[in-house]
Amino acid sequence: MRAKGISYDTGFVRDGAYSRTWFDSEAVERELRIIRDDLHCTAVRIMGGDPERIELAAGHAAGLGLEVWFSPYPLELTADAMLELFADCADRAERLRRRGAEVVFVTGAELSLMNPGFLPGSTTAERVGLLTRPERLREHLGAVSGLVNAFLDKAVATVRARFGGRVTYAAVPLERVDWEPFDLVSLDLYRSAATADRFADGVRDLTAQGKPVAVTEFGSATFRGAGDRGAHGLDIVEYHDGRPARLDGVHERDEAGQAGYVRELLEAFDAGGVDAAFVFTFALYDHVHRPDADPRDDLDLASYGIVKTYEDRLGSTHPGLPWDPKEAFFTLAEYYATH
Repeated sequence: MRAKGISYDTGFVRDGAYSRTWFDSEAVERELRIIRDDLHCTAVRIMGGDPERIELAAGHAAGLGLEVWFSPYPLELTADAMLELFADCADRAERLRRRGAEVVFVTGAELSLMNPGFLPGSTTAERVGLLTRPERLREHLGAVSGLVNAFLDKAVATVRARFGGRVTYAAVPLERVDWEPFDLVSLDLYRSAATADRFADGVRDLTAQGKPVAVTEFGSATFRGAGDRGAHGLDIVEYHDGRPARLDGVHERDEAGQAGYVRELLEAFDAGGVDAAFVFTFALYDHVHRPDADPRDDLDLASYGIVKTYEDRLGSTHPGLPWDPKEAFFTLAEYYATH
């Protein structure tokens, strides 16, 4: 792969609430330096809902020589609000690009699931729930594809009027995106037990289309059996007032399983000719590790982060930072260093 990447969460924003409350510029720069030096990444997807935070982290990443994928991530926004967000972020991304950084603009992600107006359902949970009801989902595939592509036409025009670099969109396969307006084909792509037998062939089909292919999101949660669930590892979390509260039962930690999943998918992407891949994710700060608590309170088991974050202590590996690496951290570092 040309670009060896990972995603970096600056905080998802829903109804004005941030998933990442602790956001310190110095710590962000240190984490991005670790992403470059320890993980051997050459690219980072800077994700979030706050343009200022994305710009700050993207500036640090660019200063470290990383390729920046500037990735605003709207949640429960109207079409007009999404276009306003993209316009703001495109201006910021262009300023960074003109300073000499290599910047790719990601025009949102999984819009049909994360925002109203494309699929039935008034909340993200209701729309994502359709994925477990394929017979119902099939009824809407034609309509959702048309709605997504019509919106993306407007979004790309908005972005290109302000940004001179390469442009893409982080799609889910059900959206059937028309890739003609984009410079790269990009998908959030997870292997589950249901897709394992055809996953490698699917990757090769993507790269055969002619444009460079990026996998903008892939990874596994940290409980036993999470890899079989693919993108649905967070389904074991129960929420209170929109925030993760506890798990739905007792689950077994399986860091080796998470690490093995990441390595196996990287091998499939390399074999399939993928241009860029971004592990999801470095850290999920609102899914904290509680090793001494009730097992149902250890939210890190549901986390796709390759580090486990703490709410009440600092880690032991990088002084001053509230996390420690999982096995997937070292697996990823070894793979990127040797491939």
